[in-house]
Amino acid sequence: MRIVITGAAGFIGSHLADALLERDHVVVGIDNLITGDLANIRHLHEGAFQLIEHDVTRHIRVDGAVDAVFHWASPASPIDYLKLPIQTLKVGSLGTHNALGLALAKRARFVLASTSEVYGDPLEHPQKETYWGNVNPIGPRGVYDEAKRFAEAITLAYHRHHGLDTRIVRIFNTYGPRMRLRDGRAVPAFMTQALRHEDVTVFGDGTQTRSFCYVSDLVDGVLRLMDADTREPVNIGNPYEVTIEQIARTIIRLVGSHSRIVYQPLPVDDPKQRRPDITRARALLGWEPQVGLEEGLLKTVEYFKRKLAI
Repeated sequence: MRIVITGAAGFIGSHLADALLERDHVVVGIDNLITGDLANIRHLHEGAFQLIEHDVTRHIRVDGAVDAVFHWASPASPIDYLKLPIQTLKVGSLGTHNALGLALAKRARFVLASTSEVYGDPLEHPQKETYWGNVNPIGPRGVYDEAKRFAEAITLAYHRHHGLDTRIVRIFNTYGPRMRLRDGRAVPAFMTQALRHEDVTVFGDGTQTRSFCYVSDLVDGVLRLMDADTREPVNIGNPYEVTIEQIARTIIRLVGSHSRIVYQPLPVDDPKQRRPDITRARALLGWEPQVGLEEGLLKTVEYFKRKLAI
C-alpha cells in the first residue's frame, strides 16, 4: 500500500511511519515541522519514504495512487496548542477537510487521530466511546478539544455523505522515545527534570489521574483499527490508572534522582481523571496494551538520557 501520514515528523506520526514501513508499505509523510522534528524521521530510507514539507491547512496535493491517509497533523501538547491556538483550530478544521478531500479524490481509507480530550473534564469514569464529554468550548484548552471534536464530526459526515471509508481513533495519554524534552506533558517534563536533578513540578495536588500507554502499543492498536471494519470511534489507551504524583515519584525512583516534588496551581480546565474503557478495542480489534508502565518508562528514560547527553 502507498500511505500518506500528515504530521509524519511528530512523536506518534514517526512511530506510525516506522511500523508501516516494516509492513513493506510505501509512506508519504507530510509535515510543516511546526512541532515535528526531522530527527524523528532521519533514519527512514528514501524510496520507501518521502517527506513533503507542507501546511495541510492549504490544499494537499500528492501525485500518484494513495491507498490510505492517516491524519495525524496537529499540535498535541498543552504547551503547543496554548501557544498556537489559531493554528490548532485551523489544522483540526481546514487541515482535516483537506486530508479528507485527498482521501476522497484518491478513493483511499481515512484514519483520523482524535483524542481523549474530546471527553474534556469527564463526568463519566472510565470513559466509553458513547460518552459525549464535558468540554468548555471557550476555555484555553477548547482550541484543541473543539478542533478534534469538529474533526470527528466532519470525518463521519464524509463517510455518511460521500461513502468514504473512515476510521477514528481516540488516543489517550501516550509516551515513549521521540517525545520532546520541553513537550509540556507529564512524562517528558518529569523525566527531564529528574535526570537533571531539578525540582519535579506537579500541577495541582497530584491526585488527578491519567493512564499512560507506551507508543508501540498505541501504534499496534491504530494499525489493527485500520484493518478493522468499523466507523465508530475507538479508544486506544492503557486502562491502568495512576495519579500524577505517583507517576512523578515512579520516574524519580527509576532515574535514581535526588529531585523533590514541588506543586504549582492546576491549569484551567485540566481534567481531574482520565482512563479509557477499552471494551470496544478488545472486542473489535483483539487489542490491549502489552507494555507495563515501568518497562515503558525505562525504555523512554534511555532515550531522554541520550537527548540530554547524560
